[in-house]
Amino acid sequence: MTALHQASELLFREAALLDLRQWDQWLALFAPDAEYWVPSWKNEDQPTSDPKRELSLIYYASRAGLEDRVGRVQSGRAVSSMVLPRTQHAISNVRILAAGPDSMTVASNWTTHQFLPKDKSVELFFGRYRHEFRRHGDDWLIARRKALLLNDYLPARLDFYSL
Repeated sequence: MTALHQASELLFREAALLDLRQWDQWLALFAPDAEYWVPSWKNEDQPTSDPKRELSLIYYASRAGLEDRVGRVQSGRAVSSMVLPRTQHAISNVRILAAGPDSMTVASNWTTHQFLPKDKSVELFFGRYRHEFRRHGDDWLIARRKALLLNDYLPARLDFYSL
C-alpha cells in the first residue's frame, strides 16, 4: 500500500468517525502527545503561527485536552453541544509533503456540512488540513493535526466535530 493510500485511508477514517460520533475510536487515532490546533487569523491573509503565543480558535497540546473535551460533550456537560449537529466531512486533494519509514506529513482540503436540528439550519465550514502521522506498530497515529479554517466568520458554536 502506498503512502498516499495509507494517508488517505487514515484521513477518511478520521472523518467517518467524527460523523458517526464514534469519538472514543476517533481519539484512539491520536498519539498521546498529539497536538490539535485550529489557528485564528491575524488579518485577511495571514493565520497565526504559534499556538503558544498567539490566539487560536482551538488548541490542545496533547490528546489529554481532546479527551477532556470529548468527555464533556459525551456527558452532556457542554452547554454548546446540548443538541449536537449532524455532520458530514469530505476530504479532498490529499498530498504527501514528506514521508519516511516512521513519519509522514500530509496536506489535504476539507469541507464539513453540519445540520443543526434545534435551529433547523445548515452551516458549512471549509479549510486546509496539515497532518503529521507517526508509525505505531503496523498502524499510523496522528501526531499533529492543524485545521486552517478558511471561512472563519463563525456562528455561535464551533467544536472538534465541526472540523
